[in-house]
Amino acid sequence: MERITSKIILFAFLVSGTLIYSQAKKKFTSIPGLLQRMIPNEKVDFWVLVHNNYGKDQEIKISGTKKGYTPQFSGFDIFPEEDSFFYIAYSSSGKMGYVTDLAALKEFVGKVDNAEEAAITATIEGYVVDEEFKDVAGNYYEDGVNYYLDLGKLTSTECPYQKNHYTLTVSKATGAITTVKDNGTYIELYNKKCKNNPRLLKLEKKEEPKDESKKPTGSTKRK
Repeated sequence: MERITSKIILFAFLVSGTLIYSQAKKKFTSIPGLLQRMIPNEKVDFWVLVHNNYGKDQEIKISGTKKGYTPQFSGFDIFPEEDSFFYIAYSSSGKMGYVTDLAALKEFVGKVDNAEEAAITATIEGYVVDEEFKDVAGNYYEDGVNYYLDLGKLTSTECPYQKNHYTLTVSKATGAITTVKDNGTYIELYNKKCKNNPRLLKLEKKEEPKDESKKPTGSTKRK
């Protein structure tokens, strides 16, 4: 009886430990790291992920036997940056194809095969993996049914530029976002053009000219 009880306790401990481990949050490595984990929806002979930064191409990942392709002068970006974009060149049934926008990227990814692809699909809906704030907007955990992604989103395009973070539940069966939980604002960004920038308001207050008319006038001596 004691041996059976011990086995039950051990089994319960292992199950609880597995559940806790499976729900431990993992941080996404980087934007290129996400894209390198893609598994193309259709059968391709070769594909290459290229990052163009300030007009210079860098091949981030090559899958299959490399073939010649035409460099592209525009592409997609799942985290907007100036002077930077990604594109994909691929060969299917002997024909070259190119992914240069988010709609084509969604088609290229197709079925969601892993957490990284779930995040890529979410970015097409306007969410972002915020590499600077991975604790709140760049991590995930999963169970047997869903991926649970903590991602960010720019919620204000006026000053201040505001970011909120969300927990998205993505179905492993369909790849669809089934629920979205709003976790609130995690950062507000001001720049020099923001009239309501607190720092600028403080500077303006310091530089406010003094009213000369309020200065006390000196007394005049009688002769």
